[in-house]
Amino acid sequence: MSTVTDQPAPDSGGLAPDTVVAPTRGGSRKLPVVLGVLTALLAVVLLRSSHAGSTTFQLAAESDFFALPDIVVPSGPTAWLMVVACLALTAEAVRRMLAHLRQPAWIPIAFALAWMVGFLSWAAADSSIRMVSLLGGAVALAVPLVFGALGGVLGERAGVVNIAIEGQLLLGAFAAAITASLTGSPWAGLLAAMAAGALVALILGLFAITYFVDQVIVGVVLNVLVVGLTNFLFRQVLTPNAEGLNAPDGFDRLPIPVLGDIPLIGPILFRQTPLVYVLYAVVALVAYALYRTRWGLRVRAVGEHPKAADTVGIKVNRTRYRTLLLAGAIAGAGGAYYTLVSVGQFNREMTGGAGYIALAAVIAGKWDPIRATLAALLFGFATNLQGVLSVIGSPVPSQFMLMLPYLVGILAVAGLVGRSRPPAADGVPYRQQ
Repeated sequence: MSTVTDQPAPDSGGLAPDTVVAPTRGGSRKLPVVLGVLTALLAVVLLRSSHAGSTTFQLAAESDFFALPDIVVPSGPTAWLMVVACLALTAEAVRRMLAHLRQPAWIPIAFALAWMVGFLSWAAADSSIRMVSLLGGAVALAVPLVFGALGGVLGERAGVVNIAIEGQLLLGAFAAAITASLTGSPWAGLLAAMAAGALVALILGLFAITYFVDQVIVGVVLNVLVVGLTNFLFRQVLTPNAEGLNAPDGFDRLPIPVLGDIPLIGPILFRQTPLVYVLYAVVALVAYALYRTRWGLRVRAVGEHPKAADTVGIKVNRTRYRTLLLAGAIAGAGGAYYTLVSVGQFNREMTGGAGYIALAAVIAGKWDPIRATLAALLFGFATNLQGVLSVIGSPVPSQFMLMLPYLVGILAVAGLVGRSRPPAADGVPYRQQ
C-alpha cells in the first residue's frame, strides 16, 4: 500500500520512495504529426514566396566585453536547409513512434530551433534582426506569464484548478498602481499586488475548498468580477485622480556588473529591473521547495492522493489553502510588472488574457515549475516576434502574427509536449470523513 512520508528520497527528484512514475512511451502520433504539419507549412511558404538576398542576425550589443560578429546567411538556401533538418527530425520522431520508443525532449527543441531559423531567414530577407532585441523583448513579455504560471503550478499541484490567474494578475496590477502612487515606493506596490493576488486566491479557496463549488466556474466568475470591478474603479476613481492615484514610481533597470556585459546573454538576462531578478529567485525557490522539501512533498501528496495524505496526518484543506494563497501572491506579483515596469500606469483590462496564456503554460509545462517557465518564455517569444517582424517590414501577414502566440499555445498543449497528466486530485474537492 502506498504511503506518504515526510522525507523525499534523495535520488527520486523529490518523490516519495514508493512513488512510481510511468515513463512516457512511444507510439503516440501527436509529435510526428505536429512536426510533419509544421515542416510542410514552412515548405509551402517557401515555394509560394521564395526570397533572394541575405539575412543578417546581429548578436552584438553596446557595452559588451567584446562584440560578436554578425551572422549573414543566404535567405533562400538557409531556409531550405532548415526544412531538410526539420524533415530529418520528423523522420526520427516517426521511427521512434513505430519502434515504440520514448520521444526525447531534444527532438522538439531541435525542431523548434531549426524551424525558427528557417522562418526568420525567409521572413527577414534583405534585412537585419537584432537578436538582443528579439530575445530581450521575449523575456520582458514573458515575466508576468512566468509569475502566473508558477501560481498555476502551485495551485494545481495542491489539487485546486486556478483558473483565476487572470483576475490575480489584473487586480495585482491595479493594487500596485494605487499603492506605488500613494507611497512613492515600487516595493510597496509589489507587496500590495501580492496581497491583491492572495485575496483573489482566498475567495477562490473559500468557494472551491470549503463549499465544494466547481473550481472552473468559480475561477471564471472571479475573472469576470475582477474585470468589472477594476473597470468601474478605473473610471470612477483613477481617471479623475490620475496624477495622485495612477502615476506610480516604477522600477528602474539595474544592470548587474560583469554579468550584464557578457555578450548576448548579459543584455538579455542581467540588464533588467529588480522585479525580474526577483522572478529568477522565485522560479528557483519554487522548483527547489516543490521537489526537495517536506513542504513540497505534502503539497504534492494532497494533490495526488488527499485521502492517503489525510491518513498520515496531513491537513489536506489547510495545506491547499496555504498553497493557494502563496500561488495567488506570486501571480499578483506578475500583475505588478504591468504597472511598475512595462506600462507605467493602470489601464482597463491591461493583462489582455495573459492569465489564460499562463494557464496554457502550466499544461504545456506538465505542471512543473521549470518547464512551465520555459513554456511561458516560448509564448513571450511568439508575442515579441510579431513586433520585430512588423518593424523590419516582413511579408508575413499581420493577422497571422497577431494569432501566433495563441497558435503556439495550441500546438504546445496539443502536440509538442507529448502526454500531459495533471495531478490525480486536481480539481477534486476533499471532503474529510
